[in-house]
Amino acid sequence: MSLDACAALVAKGDPDRFAALMAAPVAARANLLPLYAFNLEVARAPWASAEAMIAEMRLQWWADVVEEIDTGTTPSHEVAAPLAALVRDKKLPTHLLAEMVEARRADIYDDRPDEATFATYIDQTAGHLMWLSALALGADPKTEAAVRNVAWAQGLVAMLQAYPRLVARGRQPLPTDDLPSLIRTGLNKLNVGRSMATGPAILPAWQTNALLRLARKHPEYVPQERLRLSEIHRRGLLLWCAFRYA
Repeated sequence: MSLDACAALVAKGDPDRFAALMAAPVAARANLLPLYAFNLEVARAPWASAEAMIAEMRLQWWADVVEEIDTGTTPSHEVAAPLAALVRDKKLPTHLLAEMVEARRADIYDDRPDEATFATYIDQTAGHLMWLSALALGADPKTEAAVRNVAWAQGLVAMLQAYPRLVARGRQPLPTDDLPSLIRTGLNKLNVGRSMATGPAILPAWQTNALLRLARKHPEYVPQERLRLSEIHRRGLLLWCAFRYA
């Protein structure tokens, strides 16, 4: 049940979130690592095979793991075991974990989502993860909407950055070709959320504002896979966000 395996997975597979984790207080990291590792494993499951049935089986395995955790069982797995311990210790709602798994089934298929489906997908992936992280750190339930707004904007940025790779694999991940409209929605949610949400749980959104503004100024960067910040800009933002939120 060591957290070392979770840390290694996140460091390799989700370096931006790992950077945010390292900027968080040491005491918070053990409560975030199992959630981040679970999110990474579930997000990768639909891409484990080009065969839809195999991808479905991978996701179902995680769905079964969450069901075991819900019944009080501790699965013997490098990510599932520390996740089960965290869920018990912090009394986290397992239905949110189950919905995170279920939402990822959409990644297996190439159906273009409508706006409502897309909004739900972002909320049940990025939103659930950030809210579970906040709960694990003792968040006030009154801040849920704010945290989810920040997470929605961050999830949108992740989708915009992944857009060219998803299209290359035959997916149509965005509900519309009107990028400015999506970006406005993301910025509005971020501004509303940041007015109330605080703490290490929202640190993964450390680049979100800058990246959305960059996408607004240069929407062509999205399909060109150029939606990224310079290393100096990234480091400066992380330090500022760590000082403000951690």
